[in-house]
Amino acid sequence: MHSVDASSLTRKSFRVGPSLLGTFLTFAFLLAVGYPSSAAPLSAIKVHALPAFARKYGLPCSSCHLAWPMLSPFGQAFKDNGYQLGNDRDAPIYQSPAYWPVTFRITPIWHRENETNAGVDSATAPGGQTEASLTTHGFDWSGLDFHTGGTLAKNVSFYVLPSSDNTGAFHFETVMARLDNLAGTTWLNVKLGKFELDNLLSEKRILTLTNVAGVYTNYHYQPLTEVASPGAIPFVFGIGDNQDGLEVMGHSKDDRTRYSVALLSSNDGTPGLPTCRCYATFLTASQAFQVGSLGLQRIGAFDYIGEWPTYYQFTQGGNGVAGTGIGNKSYYRAGLIGQFFIKKYDLTAMYFHSSDNAYLGTGTPANQPLPVGAQKPVWNGGLFESHYTFSPQFILIQRVELVRMSQQAFQIGGGPVYVPGSDEVPSASFGNENVYAIAGRYYPFISSRAGFAFHGEYAFSHQSGASPVTGRNLDFSSLLAGFDFAF
Repeated sequence: MHSVDASSLTRKSFRVGPSLLGTFLTFAFLLAVGYPSSAAPLSAIKVHALPAFARKYGLPCSSCHLAWPMLSPFGQAFKDNGYQLGNDRDAPIYQSPAYWPVTFRITPIWHRENETNAGVDSATAPGGQTEASLTTHGFDWSGLDFHTGGTLAKNVSFYVLPSSDNTGAFHFETVMARLDNLAGTTWLNVKLGKFELDNLLSEKRILTLTNVAGVYTNYHYQPLTEVASPGAIPFVFGIGDNQDGLEVMGHSKDDRTRYSVALLSSNDGTPGLPTCRCYATFLTASQAFQVGSLGLQRIGAFDYIGEWPTYYQFTQGGNGVAGTGIGNKSYYRAGLIGQFFIKKYDLTAMYFHSSDNAYLGTGTPANQPLPVGAQKPVWNGGLFESHYTFSPQFILIQRVELVRMSQQAFQIGGGPVYVPGSDEVPSASFGNENVYAIAGRYYPFISSRAGFAFHGEYAFSHQSGASPVTGRNLDFSSLLAGFDFAF
């Protein structure tokens, strides 16, 4: 998952010719004055894209990508088939001993961040807090993604992604092996390890990079009341996060019909079994169909059903013993998705319906009574992301995400705001969120050796009643321009 606040890397010098530099400066200027392009987040994203696959098969990157790193239908089918084309080149023994299926990705950038109503120390009330508008800007770089993947033998594939933040602190974003085409059928493939869920709209191949839009808000949204009280285990979950588990997936030979069933540890992809002895299940299925000359359309549905511990059975020195979480409470994330193509224009629309148990929704351990009036929070969400591909070298991106609470964890009050920890009760709109992004990517060249893009983006987020001191609305904005490259 590629992220702009991620990693240090030994610098390599490279030269950009006057024409490329001029193109980039022109593009950055148009973006700044409001050219209709589209934007996205920097800090929480890891993106899968391997020029190594293009080198292996002698194909251009555009064979698998509508716009790198976003997959085309052909690229999705290649991934579903275990990174195989079904020819002699699939086998590692076919390759020269010098071939190494590795890709490095990093993004040097300039960006500007603004947060309204941020909590800061008060100059007039020592020990107290007030709110202020915070703005930072300057040159920076993302983390480093170190991708390697492919086949170990016919119908045995793998993917490993060590990833760092921009200080060089590494972790494993993806570690998985897959047995492909078991029993000679594409309907049975088994994957084991840490991997991205089979989301049709992949957060790991997201086209936006800003701190606001670098993740899909609906994939990670949790109500603002979910703050762990003393003795409770914090509930942290995102359907866009890579998870630890076992997946069985299958697809038709033309990849138009797909399904996936995954059994996952309830730890949000964290290593070492830190939470509980409990599991979750992710189910998804989709169907694609051709509509004349417009292109391939797809509709699908998904459901994530899980449970999370609320307190530790044992402690050592006052700290919970890893893996002994109990008092499990349920949660789910369900939705529908449609992906529609009209020649150079495409639109992805998603509907989300989600709920958490009242104990999770109020951050209460299950060995303690619920707060008076507590109930399970319920919310709905919508996502609309569109792309206009002028050519394989230039794409515009637009996204709108909406989150609307339909039932608060506490009874609704008459006030306009809710301050966590106070005696007030939340308004109906508490925690509602809107996210808008526009961005553009220009690829000056397309080859089987490397990927390079000029990236420009603006994103804005508005959340009702979320400021930490007064409970006013909280806004974030992010502007970014940079070079996104992989080799």
